[in-house]
Amino acid sequence: MPPAIKRKKAEGQWALGYREPLNKNEENKKNDDGLNVRRRIIEIYSKAGFDSIDPADLRGRFRWMGLYTQRKPGIDGGRTGALEDEELEDRYFMLRVRIDGGQLSGPQLRAVADVSTRYARGTADVTDRQNIQLHWVRIEDVPAIWEALEAVGLHTTEACGDVPRVIIGCPLAGIAADEVIDATPQLRDVHDRYIGSPEFSNLPRKFKTAMSGCTAHCTVHEINDIAFVGVVNEAGETGYQLFVGGGLSTNPMFAQSLGVFVKPEQATEVWHGVTSIFRDYGYRRLRSRARLKFLMKDWGAQKFREVLEKEYLGYALPDGPEPAAPLPRRDHVGIHPQRDGNFYVGFAPRVGRVSGELLGVIGDLAERYGSGRVRTTIEQKMVILDVPEEKTEELAGELAKHDLQVRPSTFRRQTMACTGIEYCKLAITDTKQRSMDLIDELERRLPDFDQPLTINVNGCPNACARIQVADIGLKGQLVLDENGDQVEGFQIHLGGQLGASFGKKVRGLKTTSAGLTDYVERIVRTYDKQRGEGESFADWVRRADESDLQ
Repeated sequence: MPPAIKRKKAEGQWALGYREPLNKNEENKKNDDGLNVRRRIIEIYSKAGFDSIDPADLRGRFRWMGLYTQRKPGIDGGRTGALEDEELEDRYFMLRVRIDGGQLSGPQLRAVADVSTRYARGTADVTDRQNIQLHWVRIEDVPAIWEALEAVGLHTTEACGDVPRVIIGCPLAGIAADEVIDATPQLRDVHDRYIGSPEFSNLPRKFKTAMSGCTAHCTVHEINDIAFVGVVNEAGETGYQLFVGGGLSTNPMFAQSLGVFVKPEQATEVWHGVTSIFRDYGYRRLRSRARLKFLMKDWGAQKFREVLEKEYLGYALPDGPEPAAPLPRRDHVGIHPQRDGNFYVGFAPRVGRVSGELLGVIGDLAERYGSGRVRTTIEQKMVILDVPEEKTEELAGELAKHDLQVRPSTFRRQTMACTGIEYCKLAITDTKQRSMDLIDELERRLPDFDQPLTINVNGCPNACARIQVADIGLKGQLVLDENGDQVEGFQIHLGGQLGASFGKKVRGLKTTSAGLTDYVERIVRTYDKQRGEGESFADWVRRADESDLQ
């Protein structure tokens, strides 16, 4: 008898006819569009309270409105994977406010500050995707929060969930003197047409977009699902190169260039086509393989381009140039000229941690010294725009009074941290406070170190803080201390570089939380001593002896 033919498992791709849900998440999405939960929150749950919430909404569809239950206080990291959601979760919520392009007007910033103070115990974190995240939110207060945000043009729709998440953009779009193209019109067009639309409210997984003409490449196009990167073609026209299929988490992959030139007026249609490919061809059988990067890995850039052009656009895109190399630092911190003769002032909260009160102060300063316009960055930093040159130093001094540094140390400037065990149900370790303590101690121990150096701290393996592309990436896990006891600690990744290589994992290289500062100090001192002229940390890691990395 001939050998049996092994059939490939169905991946749940809609375009191939696999429309029946293959897991519980897909079943929940088929049963009811996540966008419909808004009405139930307003009409039922906010009035009847937490106990009235349907579990399928609570742990699923609430995300479509930017809501997650936060971690119940007092549950240590050793129990994270052992407890069910209902045992881990508190009766309060994390609420993520979408800030597409990082753009905030004065009234918008004040509205977020007021919501934080009135409804979120004063909490506020700037995330590494330009959002502002609030905590301790009660379900009873959500409609009032939405009303306050929507009155100034903000919202939380599709801030989480299997949908197009916040569209990140350069905080200096339309402002920077050296930008290739202002992507704001394209970003706004995509947002206004498709965010909150049922057309894309059931994607296989989350979908992350970047649109920018920034010469620093501050939107890290290399790790987004789709990225439009400003370029100039041979004819001198400005447009975009298109990158598809980036993402980190437990299977990191860099986005691939499709090698095309996208005219500004084509950008929305091209975004629609790529997003439709993900919706129709994306893998829905396993959540762990449902991101667009897995489809791109299997197809390759050439096939993806062909499907996009033939099945979704109906026309061929011309070949286009690749973008110029990025700058060593992509964060827009400091005092720099705008194209209109004014200046922008970028400053560094510690790992994005602010508060409602502090946001109010920033709003006051932005109005006093600028036009009131403020921007968030994907490095958990902020920027005040439109400051006359003669007022920049005075503003820097006022910000410093509130521990907001315009000329921060390398450690303050380039350390980021995810939410961590303080609020996140997935976390194993503390991140925010641990990172702030690390910054303070490194500034004391290494006051003269000024080389670019990223330190990214994550509380679990999911890479929200982009650990694989950091110079020093720290992945939270339980480790054994010198007494053999299980304690909070970190696996260490070294020498990650966006678009080039993921961080190197040295066998057995871990540290306890208590020993973290000593380890970072030791390896930074070794690098500073051994580095050649202009040699980056990542380049040094690639040539260093393994003993020097311990």
